[in-house]
Amino acid sequence: MNRKSIGRFLVLGSLCWGMLEATNPVWSHAQSGGQRVLGYDRPVGPAFQSRSVVLARNGIVATSHPLAAQAGLNVLRSGGNAADAAIAANAMLGVVEPMSCGIGGDLFAIYWDSKTQSLYGLNASGRSPYALNRQVFAERGLETVPIQGPLSWSVPGCVSGWQTLLDRFGTRSLAELLEPAAQTAEAGFPVTEVIAHFWRGAENSLRKHAGSAAIYLIDGRRAPRFGEVFRNPTLADVYRQIGREGAGDFYRGGIAAKLVAFSEAEGGFLSARDLAEHRSDWVRPVSASYRGYEVWELPPSGQGIAVLQMLNLLEASDLAQFGPGSTEYLHRLVEAKKLAFADRARFYADPDFEDVPVETLISKAYARRQLQRLDPDRAAIDVPPGNPRMELGDTVYLTVVDKDRNCCSLIQSVFHGFGSMMTPGDLGFVLQNRGALFALDDKHPNRLEPHKRPFHTIIPGMVTREGRPWFCFGVMGGDMQPQGHVQVLVNLIDFGMNVQAAGDAARVFHVGSAAPTGLPAQGGGTVRVESGIPESSIAALRDKGHTVVRGQGGFGGYQGILIDDETGVLHGATESRTDGVAMGY
Repeated sequence: MNRKSIGRFLVLGSLCWGMLEATNPVWSHAQSGGQRVLGYDRPVGPAFQSRSVVLARNGIVATSHPLAAQAGLNVLRSGGNAADAAIAANAMLGVVEPMSCGIGGDLFAIYWDSKTQSLYGLNASGRSPYALNRQVFAERGLETVPIQGPLSWSVPGCVSGWQTLLDRFGTRSLAELLEPAAQTAEAGFPVTEVIAHFWRGAENSLRKHAGSAAIYLIDGRRAPRFGEVFRNPTLADVYRQIGREGAGDFYRGGIAAKLVAFSEAEGGFLSARDLAEHRSDWVRPVSASYRGYEVWELPPSGQGIAVLQMLNLLEASDLAQFGPGSTEYLHRLVEAKKLAFADRARFYADPDFEDVPVETLISKAYARRQLQRLDPDRAAIDVPPGNPRMELGDTVYLTVVDKDRNCCSLIQSVFHGFGSMMTPGDLGFVLQNRGALFALDDKHPNRLEPHKRPFHTIIPGMVTREGRPWFCFGVMGGDMQPQGHVQVLVNLIDFGMNVQAAGDAARVFHVGSAAPTGLPAQGGGTVRVESGIPESSIAALRDKGHTVVRGQGGFGGYQGILIDDETGVLHGATESRTDGVAMGY
């Protein structure tokens, strides 16, 4: 399930428009030829900006749900740091946004530690079961890993990730950080608007599994509606058990035993050994410079370096002269994406099993060679596509910056909405389907092998300037994530938008050649555009050979915090396409 645009991109009336054009020619350029439909009038800034930037001096938490942001902010106000607050917020998101995240899924983070003045990367993703191999699928006549069901399971890495992050940087106990979420799960919470929409879309699939129906459906029949109070006391008990016993209970104790029993009952392959041997790994973030800024991502098994590859290609063009929403910019963006994703399909995999040429892929020299393949006038139709099944995904992203300027960029997911759709009824959380991203081709670098991490779509981001953190951000949503990272950064750096406008601005989403049913497809794939992209740009993109459609969803979910070192003020922003909020003090 993808997050759909809720149509917030509207333009100014004539008076405000004239004032805006006079003060910022980029906006004038971007909207020339576009529709100017009056929706609401903000006294300052672009009309598509959904709300003001959140400003604070001490700390900010930005998440996709107000209760999660509040949980994180309470930790900051009581003296906790960014790591503590991120865990509290993530635990709350597992309660209030269960289709997107939870302790049955994986976690990645980039952390700036103010004491050491250094960046750290955390890969808390799980591996495939030892007993599961490609022969299992061949014997069942399967050419791909099913999206739902026990064959899509990999070991959940979230709880290990929390403990690993806390052990290195945290100041609070896991029990203390999980308790607010446990209380909310036990007492209940009103379901928010966007979350209710996606929950309802999963009703039919959840009904097929007894545990999922019992935990996530009212009377085992329907999803909770917008504004209805929902409770998950079973998850509350599990959170408190993790708090008492520690993360080890999830992998080697009572919770692990229940997971193994559930796997055996449902025909899965997760074993006690799989859980006991799980580990989260500290990894070195990698970077590429973009117009004087250092953009940081995590290396594979994730897709973060696709962001760096795209930025390296775009840096060769003066995007500011084109403006947001312009044909010239959008064409270059899409063509850069095609080249980066072709490499993604060929090279990105678990580095414990494959030699991934990361340094070459993100180098400027490689980008110069790749630029020779980017035609500024025509859409490419012969670029090898990425795996189209990587397009869909539900994820939560959150970002925290504290008073000492520790920064946590954290992303966590069960992959598709409600993951595998399978829930151990006595545990109260759904198991992810991240194993569905494995290939079954014997020669593919991301082929399924025992105890191997699958290719991952979820990527946290960070930007530094002159050796200091400047922007802590992320964009959730499967294949949209690298494309969203790039568009937000271009909006900030090239087009001079503030952090809220950079996320609110209309996005495009290029879908690979094997487009989903119902969308037109050709060799060059399909470009989905939001309503704020001018008709003139769409027509010109089609003239260049692109297939372009409006809407269709999947434009991601963004949170960001910018650090202004000159004033000492934090600038927080959240996604208008979700129920999110940024809170500071």
